[in-house]
Amino acid sequence: MKFNLDQTLKDMLAAMQGELGKDWHKVRAVMEQFLERRKLRLKTLIDGHAIGQINRTKFEDRLNTVEKMHLEAQINALRVVSKAIAQKAANAAIEVLEKAVRVSLGRIV
Repeated sequence: MKFNLDQTLKDMLAAMQGELGKDWHKVRAVMEQFLERRKLRLKTLIDGHAIGQINRTKFEDRLNTVEKMHLEAQINALRVVSKAIAQKAANAAIEVLEKAVRVSLGRIV
């Protein structure tokens, strides 16, 4: 299955919207811009994993530390939601990305 980063980014935004609920309208535009700016970095990471330059452990570590931390920090910087809600939103978005990559690489979800 071919990986579609644009669709995955939309799905990540939807996952964050689900976690942020009524506060989504306060952060939507900023989060859309943020993910668009991170798009090349994510594509490079995903492509490296897909061709075997980055093993699964390093890939998952990178997503669950650096990328999640950047998402959470961006949400926290807006100061409209609690830290716990920001963490949930970041977790939801990264879970969407991980699942999309696993599916595109033919791995069990």
